[in-house]
Parts: sequence; C-alpha cells; structure tokens
Amino acid sequence: MAMNARETTDERLKKATAGLLRRIFGGERPLGLRFWDGDYLPPTIDSGVTLRLNTPEVLARLLETPLDLSLGRAYLQGQLEIEGGLEEALRILETRAKALSPSQWLGLLREARGLRASLGDLGVAAKLRGRIHSKPRDRQAIQHHYDVSNEFYRLWLDRRMVYSCAYFPEGGEDLDTAQEKKLEHICRKLRLAPGERLLDIGAGWGGLVLFAAERYGAHAVGVTVAEQQVRFVREEVGRLGLEDRVEVRPEDYREVRGRFDKIASVGMAEHVGAENLPEYFRTAYRNLRPGGLMLHHVITRGPVPSRFSGELASGEFLRRYVFPDGEILPLWAHLQAAEEAGFEVCDVEDWREHYARTLRHWVRRLEGRFDEAVKEVGLERARLWRLYMSVSAYQFAAGHLAVHQVLLAKPDSEGRVDLPFSRSYLYC
Repeated sequence: MAMNARETTDERLKKATAGLLRRIFGGERPLGLRFWDGDYLPPTIDSGVTLRLNTPEVLARLLETPLDLSLGRAYLQGQLEIEGGLEEALRILETRAKALSPSQWLGLLREARGLRASLGDLGVAAKLRGRIHSKPRDRQAIQHHYDVSNEFYRLWLDRRMVYSCAYFPEGGEDLDTAQEKKLEHICRKLRLAPGERLLDIGAGWGGLVLFAAERYGAHAVGVTVAEQQVRFVREEVGRLGLEDRVEVRPEDYREVRGRFDKIASVGMAEHVGAENLPEYFRTAYRNLRPGGLMLHHVITRGPVPSRFSGELASGEFLRRYVFPDGEILPLWAHLQAAEEAGFEVCDVEDWREHYARTLRHWVRRLEGRFDEAVKEVGLERARLWRLYMSVSAYQFAAGHLAVHQVLLAKPDSEGRVDLPFSRSYLYC
C-alpha cells in the first residue's frame, strides 16, 4: 500500500514537472529531463543538455525563489545534475527567459508552491560576523574563499598560481602562457623598472610580486589577509632566493603604509564594496609617489543586462557560498572614486572575453582532476567551484559581467606623469 502511494506521489511530481516545462518552453523544449527512478522525458529539440533530478525532493529546491540560490544549493548537494555543459544550460534558460516576462516566471513558481519541501542548509555557506566591510568581517570573507586549500587551487590554476583573468593576445595560448603574458602586460603598463618599489594589493599566491622581482628586478611588497596565501608566498620567496626583493605582509589594504613607485591591484577591488571604494583609492594614492602609476584590474558590470528578474537571479547564491560581501560595481563607479582621490585615468582596457576563456580553462582543469579535488576539499565544495566558474564563464561570454584594466597616474607637483605619448611600448 505504501509502495503504491509512493508511486502515485512520484507520478504526480513527474507530471507537475513536465507541465511546468511545457509552460516554460512551449512546444520546443531543448532540455531533456531524467527522473530519480530512471524515467526520461526527451527534448523536442536536441541541444545535448539533460537535467537529472536525483531525488523527488529536488523539486522543492527548483521551485523556490530566489532561483539562483535554490538551483545552486540543489547542485551542491547532488540532487541536481546537468549533463551536456553548464554554460549551454544557462544559455538555453536565458534565451527562454527573454520570451517570458518576470511576472510570467513568478506565476509559474507560485503555481508550483504545493510541491515545496524544506531542506537544510549546506556546510559550505559563509557565516560572517560584524559590520559589513569592516576589517574583521572582510578578513573572514577573504579567508572563506581563499583559505580553502592551497593544494586545491594548485590542481587547476597555472604553474604560477594566478587566480585572476589571463591574457590571450593571440587566442590560442595555453593557461600557463596566458597568465605569464598577463603578468608581463601589467609590468609593461606600469613601466616597471629595476629597483622600483611595487605594491601589490591582494597579492594572492604571489604570482605578480615574484614575476616582478624575477623578470624586472623590482622590490615587491604584497599584502593579503588570507593566511594560507601568506604562508605559500613566503615559502616560494625562500625557495627562489628572493628574500632581498620580495616581502609579503598579512595586512588589510587600509593598513598599508609606505612609499611606492608603482601599485597594482588585480582582482581585489570586488571585495572592497561601494562604501569603502573612496578609502581604497585614497589609501593607494597616499602610498604612491608623485608621478607614479597604479594598475587597477577589476570585475565590473557588463554591457548586456541579464534578462532574469531579481527573484530568478538575485546573486544571493554567490554572496552566500562563493564571495561573501562581494560587490560588482559599474566601471564608472571605479573611475569616479579614483578621480576624486586625485588620480588621472590614463588608459582603460576591456578584458571581458579573456575572462570567459580563462574560466573555461579552469573548469576543464578542475574537471580533469575532480577526484583529487574531492579528496582535498570534499564533494560539495568541489562542485561549488565547478558551478560558480561555469556560471561565471557564461556571464562574461554573454556580457553580463566584464573586467577592466584601468591605468591610473598620480601627477607630480607640475602635473607630469611617467608615460609616453603612444601605447606602442605595451606591444614591442
């Protein structure tokens, strides 16, 4: 009797799911659907993508708003699988979203409320304390993401452990080459010279400070509040014999005191927040010598707004599980704050498509060593990184996110800046 009741419940859930798909996609359904008992609802148009629902309870996740948080949690817990590529699945869903208004999406979700069930939270969510973007809370947020495991990141990053957008000027570079070309591009933009003092704000695993010392003879100081990164860089400095040229400090950017010829900030400002952005630029300006240069490399809002409503793509999943307290701001907000601090904006370069390519490299490398990643950080966290990097690759490719390199200068007392009239020096 209980078995019959269970079968009846399963059939009801399957029919409800199939009905929702018909409402969303109409007669042209490009997604296949595989249920927890092996039953398969084929697509009417084959895209190569199949959603696999591993338990009946997964429907509770799929039908709760905000949808990005619901889908993300279900994926992390293994209740939902996407066969055929996460990026392609996102492309299909957003293409359909263009044909449905936000009110139609919400109507579909309200229609399915009867299928909801409560599910517990996952252990990989950030649990931060204190005032947002205070020094203690920022330290917690950075450590949540970056102090996962150095060995985990080593599995899929390049040999220099650079965790930011690579540079593909020819298009066919492998990841190691593309990251070295990025570091070279940054040093050339800064016109870095032997003996100059370079500050790297958010130094990560030391890729830039080590490169600048080795290749350019700079005296480089890196600051980061991620404890595992500090230990890693110090070990690399000792291994390479660069103690006289490289220093890494466990400091917040607001604590930096010194005089530097050049400053770089690569993929760090996303953690600063709109409220603290003026202080971030004022601090950099104060520590830069007159006539010096700053390279500000940051993720920004893209040129193409997402067609998903706030209920469907709230950003809450990334804020809760991946980058707690992270804020993606429009480019103009960075330029305005930099100019108000006294900087001159000398050059702006868009690297959006480079980041989509970088993320795809990372995803392929992670998938190629996924079993090792699971052993290092656990299944849920390994799935989390695969999901967030795949989603991010799609967002950069679709134009929802961008990344910009901004070259800033602090004019000296006579208004001079250490830059030639032509940008040709970047490409010689």
